[in-house]
Amino acid sequence: MRAQDAIAEAILSTKPNLSRYLAGFDDSTRAAQAPNLPNHAAWNLGHLSLTMHRAAQKLNDSHALPPGDFVEGAGAAGDSRRFAAEAVAFGSTPSGSGEKYPPLARCVEIYGGACDALAHVVRGLTDADLHTEVAWGSASLPKHLLAMRMVFHNGMHTGQIADLRRAFKFRSVFS
Repeated sequence: MRAQDAIAEAILSTKPNLSRYLAGFDDSTRAAQAPNLPNHAAWNLGHLSLTMHRAAQKLNDSHALPPGDFVEGAGAAGDSRRFAAEAVAFGSTPSGSGEKYPPLARCVEIYGGACDALAHVVRGLTDADLHTEVAWGSASLPKHLLAMRMVFHNGMHTGQIADLRRAFKFRSVFS
């Protein structure tokens, strides 16, 4: 198996891994926050989607943020079909207002599309591309490590959703 395919499959594996932790959430709880926890399910799904698209842009500069999934620009508001990119970007403050985020099913759809898009971009990289350095935040790293970082990032935020589940006293996903 090519490294590109292995990395793409790892990215795609985060879809069912995260989805299992959404059991119990619905449109009334997708933007609910718990005390002492940093965000909510809708914000996590939007943030992960945005971050994967931004990583895909670093891996292939012709990749664009899908306008059907995100509204861009300072002060832009999300709606029933799209996230406001700035509202789910790194450092943003999640809003408890459900109207600012798509319904849960649409959030999940956007997340799945971002996983698919990133996996597609990774599969299109050449072996030489994998070792090309790109800037990411304050660091520079090879493209293969940036793609793998998205797997870790998705898992970290899945843990935040698991924390929300416990705070809301949802039934265990393991029972």
